[in-house]
Amino acid sequence: MASPFDLTERVALVTGGGRGIGAAIVTRLAEAGAHVVIANRSRNVAESLAADLGGRHLAASVAGFDKLDRGGLHELVSDVAGRFGRLDILVHNAGGCPWAGIEELDEDKLDQAMSINLTAAIWLIQAAVPFMRMQQYGRMLVTSSISARLAMGGGAHYSAAKAAINAFIRGTAFELARDGITANAVEPGFIAKPGRGTFSTPENLSRVARHIPMGRIGTADDVAYAMLYLASEQARYVTGQTIVVDGGATLPETGFAAERQWG
Repeated sequence: MASPFDLTERVALVTGGGRGIGAAIVTRLAEAGAHVVIANRSRNVAESLAADLGGRHLAASVAGFDKLDRGGLHELVSDVAGRFGRLDILVHNAGGCPWAGIEELDEDKLDQAMSINLTAAIWLIQAAVPFMRMQQYGRMLVTSSISARLAMGGGAHYSAAKAAINAFIRGTAFELARDGITANAVEPGFIAKPGRGTFSTPENLSRVARHIPMGRIGTADDVAYAMLYLASEQARYVTGQTIVVDGGATLPETGFAAERQWG
């Protein structure tokens, strides 16, 4: 079935696009007609996904994502824009951090949290601006987290990075609004990631789901479809927003604070 969101001839770059939410975003954009460049720290994983999509006659290719400094990320964006002659959609989905209580937090853990969740997004967006301004069109998107508004033990540094990227997106949207460029974030709530950590055990998933108004843990596609909308022409008047995709988990009426856990 054809996607109602037509991205034919659009070029998208998705970081952290190899697995989970990232792979779902890549797949939905490709199904809508975009050529999606997958930038993932594990190149083999990205190449496998690109091959799977190619087998379905969808357009996807791979770019390296092993340099998180300003120069390396500018080079990534320039390479993609140079290869295709344009860059329409940028999705910074790569993220994560080592969990640590405030007394155990050290410089390395803090740097890791900030570099992948905040500064990498800033440098990627900065690099994409000239190309999108030249086109007078663009979609800047980042994957944030409900951790930006819901405190969890062992993740204060992660929460800080995600809250900061939400603020950066608002400022970016303001600066670029007259250039035909939108900037938005999506905040996933509790999303099932099979086989990853104690949170993914059936017992924990069931316990957490009881406190979500919709009664279930989210899926990667729940996030990907929000991204697809924001990447589309239908979202042309939406900018500077953070869309929460959490089944209502952060509504104040849920009393979810009792279920805050370490990551």
